[in-house]
Amino acid sequence: MQNSIQNVEDLEVYQKLFKLALDVHELTMSYSKFELYELGSQSRRASNAAPALLAEGFGNKHTNIYSEKISQSLGEIKETKHHLRMACKKNYFNQAVLDDFIKRYDECLRMLHGLDKSLRDKHRK
Repeated sequence: MQNSIQNVEDLEVYQKLFKLALDVHELTMSYSKFELYELGSQSRRASNAAPALLAEGFGNKHTNIYSEKISQSLGEIKETKHHLRMACKKNYFNQAVLDDFIKRYDECLRMLHGLDKSLRDKHRK
């Protein structure tokens, strides 16, 4: 199956992160005018950075560079989750919406950890 991965768009984790970035964008556009340019902007930037970093590192001939981009993507996911928790506490959406986003992001975290492990294992061979 891995042989069928020719582009970053072929990675399931990239597809999920891309969709999440679009969903976060849509969600944050309903924030108050002030928060649209504060917390909303930070949320949109971090959520978009996660798949963008994965795309930046994909296929790099230096495994350590790709691994570093995966690590940075993990950090952006954690930042996005923080921003979403903050927005929920500020009552921009309810707990059920937050729980859905957290669940989806946690799945991506696990997938990225697995991708990084497989890269490192392959590099050691």
